[in-house]
Amino acid sequence: MKIVVAHNRYREAQPSGENTIVDSEIAQLTAAGVEVLPFIRSSDEIPSMSKAAKALLPISPIWAPRAQHDLSRLLTEHRPDVLHLHNPYPLISPWVVRTAHRHGVPVVQTVHNYRQVCSSGIYFRDGVICQDCKGRALGVPAIKHRCYRDSAVQSALMATTLAVHRGTWRSVDRYIALTSAIADHLRDYGIPDERLVVKPNSVPDPGRPAPLGDGFLFMARLSPEKGVDLLLDAWRRHPVGSLGTLRVAGDGELRHLVEAAAAERPDVVYLGQLDRAGVRAAVEASAVVIAAAMWHDVLPTVIIEALASGRPVLGTALGGIPYLVGADAPHEPAGTGPAETSSAVAGGGGSAMPAGISSAVTGGGGSAVPAGIGLGEAGWVVAPEPAALAAALPVARAGASGLTLAARARYERTFHPDVVTKQLVDVYAGLARTPNHV
Repeated sequence: MKIVVAHNRYREAQPSGENTIVDSEIAQLTAAGVEVLPFIRSSDEIPSMSKAAKALLPISPIWAPRAQHDLSRLLTEHRPDVLHLHNPYPLISPWVVRTAHRHGVPVVQTVHNYRQVCSSGIYFRDGVICQDCKGRALGVPAIKHRCYRDSAVQSALMATTLAVHRGTWRSVDRYIALTSAIADHLRDYGIPDERLVVKPNSVPDPGRPAPLGDGFLFMARLSPEKGVDLLLDAWRRHPVGSLGTLRVAGDGELRHLVEAAAAERPDVVYLGQLDRAGVRAAVEASAVVIAAAMWHDVLPTVIIEALASGRPVLGTALGGIPYLVGADAPHEPAGTGPAETSSAVAGGGGSAMPAGISSAVTGGGGSAVPAGIGLGEAGWVVAPEPAALAAALPVARAGASGLTLAARARYERTFHPDVVTKQLVDVYAGLARTPNHV
């Protein structure tokens, strides 16, 4: 089987879970005997481009002529069975779907965000979940609020791209939805069930988990949507040292908040940006990994890494996080319900769980779990509020040892490369057997 994997890499200065996943997936497919033909572009190429190439950049999300020429030549020479698309922006363009179809090659796309509808791709603006562009022929609110790269001009170009390529996206032969929430998002966009497959990402198996560490680890981009400020607010509601150590890894615009907290409290340690060895050491030193997203985070890779290492996860009940920890249930499509659903306050003063998430009565060690905390197979989920997260921190610390085996078992059963790669190869094989496009 011969597969073209197409991906526009994000800038290396901006750590990207999507880049990591694409690299890992190519390696796993190759190990499984699939011939992979990478069709890769990188946003790091832009500064070194010629003036003529840079002049075409504004239209490249809509139609990237150089990419279409190069892809057409690749398809003609190698005659692959399937083209698998990840991120097309800005140098590849969704037009590659049309180019592949013109050559009779079916297209699979893995959906890593919400950019079929949302110019920023994350359903998040000014500190809250936003869906103002949903259902519009043109995303005028994205232009008004400068949602793409904080530029009205670039936001207008991206909103136009999404409008132009609505039909392109609806022609994709098979969508890989990383979670049930993304599948619901695609159904809401008009994609029929027969073209949807739910298949998560995986990470390489780190081997037998190390003994459980102590304290908590937050590892993400330090930006508002990732919730580091939410976590620090919740952490400050407990006496210094009462929860062990909070380790924070990553970089971003809110780095100063983490540095200030580390200077203020000895139980907060800022690790900076970590390499792969540093990530593994930080996970092993901790007992619980925290995913405090304030947006419908699709499939945070850090959670899969935590489960692989036998570390349970405490997360907000948004996006793919409940699915990852085994606390999901039928729910509204991600980003389609009112934002207040995620932060409604119960009459008794506690935080209500978002729709579709059930609170459990016992924790990993059999202890009672307070109302408002959802217990999953491999962790806990709460509403994205400081009070809710603060209430869950001691519960997670006390219950971590009771969920370590379950966390590793969930990884082996659902997110191990052997399991996920077989699912992906099956998707390719199903398409390769269908008649070619004309």
